Amino acid sequence: MTTTTQTLHDQALATSAAARRLAVISTEAKNAALTAIAEQIEANREKILRANEQDLQTAKQNGLDFHVLERMTLDNARVKEMADAARNIAALEDPIGEILEERDLPNGLHLQRVRVPLGVIGVIYESRPNVTIDIAALCLKSGNGVILRGGKECILTNTVLADIVKDAIESAGIPREAVLFIESTDRAIVKEMLEMDDVIDLMIPRGSADLVNFVGQNARMHAITGGVGVCHTYVDADANLDDALAIVVNAKVQRPTVCNALDTVLVHQAVAREFLPRLAGEFGIHDVELRADGRAMSVLDALSDGAKVTPARADDFGTEFLALIASVKIVDSIDEALDHIAEYGTGHSEAIVSEDTEAVERFLNEVDASAVFANTSTRFNDGAEFGLGAEVAVSTSKLHARGPMGLKEITSYKWKVRGQGQIRQ
Repeated sequence: MTTTTQTLHDQALATSAAARRLAVISTEAKNAALTAIAEQIEANREKILRANEQDLQTAKQNGLDFHVLERMTLDNARVKEMADAARNIAALEDPIGEILEERDLPNGLHLQRVRVPLGVIGVIYESRPNVTIDIAALCLKSGNGVILRGGKECILTNTVLADIVKDAIESAGIPREAVLFIESTDRAIVKEMLEMDDVIDLMIPRGSADLVNFVGQNARMHAITGGVGVCHTYVDADANLDDALAIVVNAKVQRPTVCNALDTVLVHQAVAREFLPRLAGEFGIHDVELRADGRAMSVLDALSDGAKVTPARADDFGTEFLALIASVKIVDSIDEALDHIAEYGTGHSEAIVSEDTEAVERFLNEVDASAVFANTSTRFNDGAEFGLGAEVAVSTSKLHARGPMGLKEITSYKWKVRGQGQIRQ
């Protein structure tokens, strides 16, 4: 049934009821459902790809940006990744019921603090169909109901994937209402969701800064309002420049349209004349445009054809490019690099390349971000890469979770108190 603002609340109440049942379902049943999801994704690969091709054709006709098209594109490998994610989550330890602490009080009361589901999680997302599977699977394993509202650009693909999930969990004895996918692309639905604090316990936006900000300003329930990534890599005076080149190129090129991809390279002046021409040449091979500040431009302006170097504008620093573009700035010290990141970073993913232990530790300790990296790529700020199976989001918030949000980050806890007739005096 197509969801409208008139029917959404009733359907959400059914998801809430299903979530109460899901909260006490056995680990074995949840894992069986996740395995069924993986098997059905593989069995329906051609159907998924056909729907995705239709979405892509419509998106191209509508003139959507390259980064949107890239994020929404599925192929055999990405379909396999979705199935693998469901299996990986099934293999993880079930967090529900974990005893976080336990003790006896002097009056004889026995206390336990126990991990429990949050309840119902709402997710508003754009472009990436793998989000449908990742979040549904994480919510299932953590005992949460979920309400999914994907963007219109990927509606056919997401509908197919949501149907697969609902059929698979039902086959394992879990109520299909535990997963509600909103098929309507009416924007009024978003506002309706943000007002349903009586049903939805946590709201997660996945998409543009405009979407994240809109949810943050209008949600009546707690919302994860981070996730926009302006990511830096600082190449220190004591960097291994071969390592630095490989790390910076990977952080920019491996998948430039995602939130943990590099946006700005900060290079210490002591190594700039050696490192920057190498970087520009390697970026040229990968068709990356390098936007250089004045000092970097003076090093790079004599380069031969092949490198794509242009003078940076002021707004090239602090911009999440989501494209094959990177800005570069020469700095005189690690202190200047730290100050630049503090001014322009968004608290997502920041990296240093250095063989100076003191510089590395300063960077790791002083940079305020959800994940801070030494001598490796920011592209590792990811739930699957961190061993979480997948993620519902990469949060740049500080409450209640930060960084890749896996199973434990979408749970809460409650106190269990057992007595033998004690009364308070």
